[in-house]
Amino acid sequence: MNDVILSVKNLTVNFKTNNGTVHAVRNISFDLHRGETLAIVGESGSGKSVTSKAILGIESPNASIPQGQIIYEGQDLLRFSEKEFNKIRGNKIAMIFQDPMSSLDPIVKIGKQITESILVNHKKTSSEKMSKKEAYQKAIAIMNEVGIPEAEKRFNQYPFEFSGGMRQRIVIAIAIASNPEILICDEPTTALDVTIQSQILQTIKKLKQERNMSVIFITHDLGVVANIADSLTVMYAGKIVEYGPSREIFYNSKHPYTWALLSSIADPDSDQPLEFIPGTPPDMRFPPKGDAFASRNKFAMEIDFEEEPPFFKVSNNHYAATWLLHPDAPQVELPPRIKQLKEKGAAYGK
Repeated sequence: MNDVILSVKNLTVNFKTNNGTVHAVRNISFDLHRGETLAIVGESGSGKSVTSKAILGIESPNASIPQGQIIYEGQDLLRFSEKEFNKIRGNKIAMIFQDPMSSLDPIVKIGKQITESILVNHKKTSSEKMSKKEAYQKAIAIMNEVGIPEAEKRFNQYPFEFSGGMRQRIVIAIAIASNPEILICDEPTTALDVTIQSQILQTIKKLKQERNMSVIFITHDLGVVANIADSLTVMYAGKIVEYGPSREIFYNSKHPYTWALLSSIADPDSDQPLEFIPGTPPDMRFPPKGDAFASRNKFAMEIDFEEEPPFFKVSNNHYAATWLLHPDAPQVELPPRIKQLKEKGAAYGK
């Protein structure tokens, strides 16, 4: 893998509420490499989106000042002023959200919204003025690049005249118009049907390769990123519980929470029934003492309720925070669907 382009170190984010402090992100660390797609996966409330917003300096209501470091181009983004963030937000680092209409102006034609992004970026990066014709031509090229048909005809249409999938392509066009080095995708396919999901995922994958971007993909569904992620980071209750190369996480996962997520994915090749995760995530005003997943984990041992597990090394770049990897831990029988995945991985040579 190439060099590190973004490094998150010991990131912690809390929220103040009338009922106490919510510990949303708890001392997490990870690296994003140049040209890599890193997927951050976990249930709602696990801290995924809070992490992505901290990277972009987007303040959430009632959030404390993030602690830790987010290193980009040798500088700590958590020490940036709003003015400094504006120089990289949407320029060096861009983001697309779950609901495209939250990013689009409903009363402005989509062509103008794309050209404005082009012109703003050009002004930041060049002393020469770009003509409206040049901006128009570049906008048409980008619309074609992201798969918007009849770009010249649709240039003067409004967002409401497009389907949900096409609106998401418009948002992607606006994001890449600034030639970002990093693209953060926060649940960009959740509201779309399966066929359109696949098309959007393939568009993001193609753009990443052609533009040599690095991508952080936020999702609650491991199945969504099966074919696009180079590496996976699994989050639960504000902490990272497992991370490593994508194929290793799919075929040789070690944390019971990762097992639970994988066992809930529809797999036409599996003859085992889908499983659901029992119980509910913990109240993060009162973070659990040990492994936060212990109360929902049928493999939990006494120590899981008393002491937080460290990361155990599974292989190069693959780590999992579970006491099941301790040398003294008992052997457990893998869930049926995980056992099948492990056998499939062995057959593929993982």
